[in-house]
Amino acid sequence: MEENYLMIMSIAPRPAGTKLAGCTVFITGASRGIGKAIALKAAKDGANIVIAAKTAQAHPKLAGTIYTAAEEIKAAGGKALPCVVDVRDEQQISSAVEKAVEKFGGIDILVNNASAISLTNTLETPTKKVDLMMNINTRGTYLTSKACIPYLKKSKIAHILNLSPPLNLNPLWFKQHCAYTIAKYGMSMCVLGMAEEFKGEIAVNALWPKTDFLESDIHCSEAKMRVKKLLLQYFSNYMSRLIAIYTAAMDMLGGSGIESQCRKVDIMADAAYCIFKKPKSFTGNFIIDENILKEEGIKNFDVYAVTPGHPLLPDFFLDEQPVTVTKEPATHELKEKEAQPPPKPRSGAVEGTFRIVKDSLSDDIVKATQAIYQFELSGEDGGTWFLDLKSKGGNVGHGEPSDRADVVMSMSTDDFVKMFSGKLKPTIAFMSGRLKIKGNMALAIKLEKLMNQMNARL
Repeated sequence: MEENYLMIMSIAPRPAGTKLAGCTVFITGASRGIGKAIALKAAKDGANIVIAAKTAQAHPKLAGTIYTAAEEIKAAGGKALPCVVDVRDEQQISSAVEKAVEKFGGIDILVNNASAISLTNTLETPTKKVDLMMNINTRGTYLTSKACIPYLKKSKIAHILNLSPPLNLNPLWFKQHCAYTIAKYGMSMCVLGMAEEFKGEIAVNALWPKTDFLESDIHCSEAKMRVKKLLLQYFSNYMSRLIAIYTAAMDMLGGSGIESQCRKVDIMADAAYCIFKKPKSFTGNFIIDENILKEEGIKNFDVYAVTPGHPLLPDFFLDEQPVTVTKEPATHELKEKEAQPPPKPRSGAVEGTFRIVKDSLSDDIVKATQAIYQFELSGEDGGTWFLDLKSKGGNVGHGEPSDRADVVMSMSTDDFVKMFSGKLKPTIAFMSGRLKIKGNMALAIKLEKLMNQMNARL
């Protein structure tokens, strides 16, 4: 009798014009960021939100707990059930699902948002980090879906939405952070499998942003978090050095204004809402936020931009310009399309760039920088070059510097010229593996300012 009563509550008619009114939406990681943004969007319709997240007590650096999120959801017009859930713990997942069904009568939508990230290569990724990513991203998504599916099958709406990327097998997205990619693609493979397994009963889709986004309640964009975590783990051997690199990395890779290259998290919430309005037959799709909004008739995306009109930073796993590469099966190396070879750097381009750099040097720049940079450039006009910003007046030249370099940067000659002329963001170059940096990161950061000064002259 009780089971029938609960089922009736779950499939009760919704008030016209409010698509999600009375629906129960179970969201992992909903205490902040994208998860909370989706929750607030649904709450405006009068939805019931299950906030399944770990943060029960205020974090010293990250705003938001499951309880503060619950208050915001109620203020937006929804009902909230905060549940302490670590998706690695099957019992906690099951308990939260039971509480949701007991309180709201069922589950209509599941959003698998919880995720862990460690952008390190194979030899530099501790087993503990591998386990963390696999257990949260892949296993957590699988177990949460498994726990919710019996109730989703009873819903007239029945959606599972995983925040995971398209299954792009370009080696570019594996070579720098293989474990993270495997774990994240595990979420996407759940979409692939479950969409087919539950076809006609539950719509199972994935949503991924075209660009990086700014999470205002975290006071940091996902782009910053990724770049900072990568640099922290890639360049730092001692915990005592983490804080300095944490702050400095975002200035070097993309500049202190990297948030200008991002969109607000609202775009993901609006895209998710569009998906929830689709019928169960809309399943097995890997959706990019901008694309589905265009299909809905949205033309002005400046409303989502942190800085309208500013170039945007492409997100991971999308082969977008300026990082367009293809796979060459025979060698498994990343190469440009042979049919459209990239323009080679003009004769003497590197030498010309260094000449302009030298003409721009001053005692003030040397005093402010106090570093020696070595560039290992591949391709035409390449080789070893240096920029000495320690000696009086500064100096540049071909070959190794007379004193040991503080920072060594490796890239192609073409990318070198593009970076100094402002045509290639260090963010893009680094995250795609086109720029490699060794040495003192605090000093490497200072070079960004000099690059900015060169942009207007190159």
